[in-house]
Amino acid sequence: MRARGIENSPFRWLLPIAVMAAVILAWEAVVRLNDLPAYILPAPSRVIETLIADHAVLLASMLVTLKTTALALLVAIVGGVALALVFASARIVEFSLFPIAVILQVTPIIAIAPLMLIYLSTDTAVLMCAFIVAFFPILSNTTLGLNSVDPNLRDLFALSGASRLQTLLQLRLPTALPYFLGGARIAGGLALIGAVVGEIAAGSAGQGSGLAFRIVESGYRLNIPRMFAALLLISLAGILIYAALSLVSWLLLRRWHESALQSNR
Repeated sequence: MRARGIENSPFRWLLPIAVMAAVILAWEAVVRLNDLPAYILPAPSRVIETLIADHAVLLASMLVTLKTTALALLVAIVGGVALALVFASARIVEFSLFPIAVILQVTPIIAIAPLMLIYLSTDTAVLMCAFIVAFFPILSNTTLGLNSVDPNLRDLFALSGASRLQTLLQLRLPTALPYFLGGARIAGGLALIGAVVGEIAAGSAGQGSGLAFRIVESGYRLNIPRMFAALLLISLAGILIYAALSLVSWLLLRRWHESALQSNR
């Protein structure tokens, strides 16, 4: 009962904010009390000062990273949903191609990124890194959703004389929608990670313009406060992506799916 009260309290968001504030204050205190130089560990206040001073460069790099992430996620959604529809309609195709998708997923993207830079332009290589890691959650979750139709409802559609297209549009796609949205939330974060990994590989080769490139560049120059500022923006970008996809999921499911209905109570 007490846990339920906390969940329903309008002040429930104050707890994580308070914990984060305590961590930041402790970080600031450790740096100041031990008089640590900025090239070892910058204080949060120094990171914010750097973020303000270098906002033009850092925000421009953040837009580059977000653009790459959004484009990779869009391509992953289109390709993953299309292939999932093929898998759901032809199981032999699923058995033939799904292992390839698994191989791409389990292969470390940090090992693929340098190869991408050899055969592709810098921007295309970073985009491919983000796409590869975002593709599998969309494909696997959507395929699972399309194959999770209630057998009784499927038999009811068959008895009603519904065509395969009607069954797909009115039964299988609505059933798969929550699965797809769950995969999209996962893929959004992974697309950002893939973009960052690709940018780090490009930055190591002296190319790129995203946030991860700024981290590599700052590391070479021992500009540690800028490294932390860029890392802060990457974290904020990840939170923004997850929040946006969660909002889309809630808007699409709030009127009929039990997962969204429970969050409204």
